[in-house]
Amino acid sequence: MEEESNARGTPAVAYFSMEVGFESGIPTYSGGLGVLAGDTLKAAADLSLPVSGVSLIHRKGYFRQSLGARGAQRELPDEWNPADHLEAVPETVSITLESRNVVIRAWRRSIGREGGGRIWLYLLDTALPENAPEDRKLTDQLYGGDRRYRLMQESVLGIGGVMLLRALGHDLRVCHMNEGHSALLALALLESTTADGLSQEEAIEEVRRHCVFTTHTPVPAGHDVFPIALVEQVLGSERTERLRTFGCLQGEALNMTHLGLHLSRYVNGVAMRHQQVSALMFPDYRIRSITNGIHAPTWAAPSFAELFDRRIPEWRTDRFNLRYAIAIPRAEIRAAHQRAKADFIEEVQSRAGVTLDPDAFTIGFARRATAYKRATLLFTDPDRLRRITREVGPLQIVFAGKAHPQDEGGKAMIKRIFAVARALRQDVNIVYLENYDMRLGGLMTAGVDLWLNTPQKPQEASGTSGMKAALNGVPSLSVLDGWWIEGHVEGATGWSIGDGWQTESDSGAEAESLYAKLESRILPLYYEQPDEFARVMRSAIALNGSFFNAQRMMLQYAAEAYGLGHAIVSAP
Repeated sequence: MEEESNARGTPAVAYFSMEVGFESGIPTYSGGLGVLAGDTLKAAADLSLPVSGVSLIHRKGYFRQSLGARGAQRELPDEWNPADHLEAVPETVSITLESRNVVIRAWRRSIGREGGGRIWLYLLDTALPENAPEDRKLTDQLYGGDRRYRLMQESVLGIGGVMLLRALGHDLRVCHMNEGHSALLALALLESTTADGLSQEEAIEEVRRHCVFTTHTPVPAGHDVFPIALVEQVLGSERTERLRTFGCLQGEALNMTHLGLHLSRYVNGVAMRHQQVSALMFPDYRIRSITNGIHAPTWAAPSFAELFDRRIPEWRTDRFNLRYAIAIPRAEIRAAHQRAKADFIEEVQSRAGVTLDPDAFTIGFARRATAYKRATLLFTDPDRLRRITREVGPLQIVFAGKAHPQDEGGKAMIKRIFAVARALRQDVNIVYLENYDMRLGGLMTAGVDLWLNTPQKPQEASGTSGMKAALNGVPSLSVLDGWWIEGHVEGATGWSIGDGWQTESDSGAEAESLYAKLESRILPLYYEQPDEFARVMRSAIALNGSFFNAQRMMLQYAAEAYGLGHAIVSAP
């Protein structure tokens, strides 16, 4: 096959991610990590950077979420047909797993804009007749199965991905690991390097020269660790010994984050605070920081995209021009928001059969349902919430988010929200929307009046939903963690829950701060001074929308991590 080239030549950067959310109807993502990966590739295409993406096909997706009347979550397969959306790549490669030959093919999708840069995303697939029945399922389920299944998958992604790109003629000058799931690509590079006759020390330095690693979680449980017996079973004794010889194991285990850190020359966290936390977690490595961003053309609601096109047409090519939103008349900001809110209300009616009041203050909360996200912090004192609504103004709250199938605490949290919704139904309209996806995320982040985020400090790596909200003039009320430490300007881009970010969370104090700001600042501003509330909306766009975007993020990666400064003198 003749491989299409990038706008700036043969792809030199390979971006590996276990999940990539590039289109809502294609379930190759579970949440923020995958959506960020999709935004990363879109921004790379916009800038005509020589990047290609690698992930797995995930034929059964993550899962479709179904919620019962009392919030019980049921997981259903989210099957789709790759042939309906992607182009098959004729080349195949094979790797040895559990002493069996596993053949890998790929599907590809062109990402980019008409008349601009285009890059390829490759999705690896083992559902081939040459493979054993159990191996055909290796690329079925995102984050499914047991640890054996996960290690098999991660071998396909890392080792198989390198082999496939080489078969396609890609110049792997930089391999960017988006989290540790793909870290075995470093082993594949190490094997080819030692085959060239380099010494152990020279081989390690050569591999490091090509590897970039981004860590996304400050939670230790979020890092994949496999026992050595399982590693030997899957990869074989020779490869396991190679990992040991080159210092890639931690005791009697393979820690994928350690592997990525050990064999990368550039490592970064995804926000300033996350860099600090990661540096404490991994004191033997230098951790830099590149704060995440969103792909603005993807996440700007139609009403705001039209407004920006009319008032700041240059935003399409240079997102920093969104700073000039500060000059857009407030009435136009409010009008664009009302259109986005109407679209969201229509979606809520369609999905849940619930009619929201377009004039009532609407809070949005959409995160993965898990303990540290603290979705129920708002319900610490239901009577206080009831009183605020009665005395200050109507309030309606919309939740969304999936709990991992094995996260019983997250599932219990969803049930708790349903229970509170029943208890408060006479005073506060509370809706939980099932099966949160990219489409709903776009409607929700643009259509609510306030974005709520309540992570337990310091466990929020970055967060991007609040960035999407800010782009659409929706301010945040958030704990000072992740990106919000950098984006927060009190009363200008939104409001903080609590007063500082250096200390760990105190749930009681943060709940009190949340209630106090709703009661005394935010709701009175919305109901009594709507023009002043529009000022905050406008500032959120100008200050946060102009900076927390994937174009800025990718310019940083290109210059600091990839060494492509010469290629980004000007964007197309």
